[in-house]
Amino acid sequence: MKNDRKPAVQQAITDTDILKCSRAVQALRPHLTDAVYPEAVRQTLADNRTMVFIEEQGEAAAVAVFELGYNLFRGRYLYIDDLSTLPEYRGKGYAGQLIDWILDYARQENFDEVHLDSGVNDARTDAHRLYLTKRFKVTSLHFTIKL
Repeated sequence: MKNDRKPAVQQAITDTDILKCSRAVQALRPHLTDAVYPEAVRQTLADNRTMVFIEEQGEAAAVAVFELGYNLFRGRYLYIDDLSTLPEYRGKGYAGQLIDWILDYARQENFDEVHLDSGVNDARTDAHRLYLTKRFKVTSLHFTIKL
């Protein structure tokens, strides 16, 4: 009989956990080289963010980083900053499993909304399909200026 048990979603708390997530984070954020990655993650986690991951073979196959906040427009919200799956683990449902975990967490903690932004290019088509399947709606355009 085949084992269809999904690996557990874990929170990255220790330095070891954070390092397990490096390759998955760097797949989405290649500018976070090994030299800057640990400090960048420590700073991001210190700024009211949480990192969760699914482990396979001693490393994170998929990772998500989210922040908790409140503002006048959204009320209590959870914002998914990063969601990344290593190429060799894509198609196993890990990104969807992380989203489901985050949505359950947000409901349990009585958040009003969950948000995420996603870049628009051909490489993001599968990600957009996942977000729409999970019932996210396209509600705005996001504008930015690099300074």
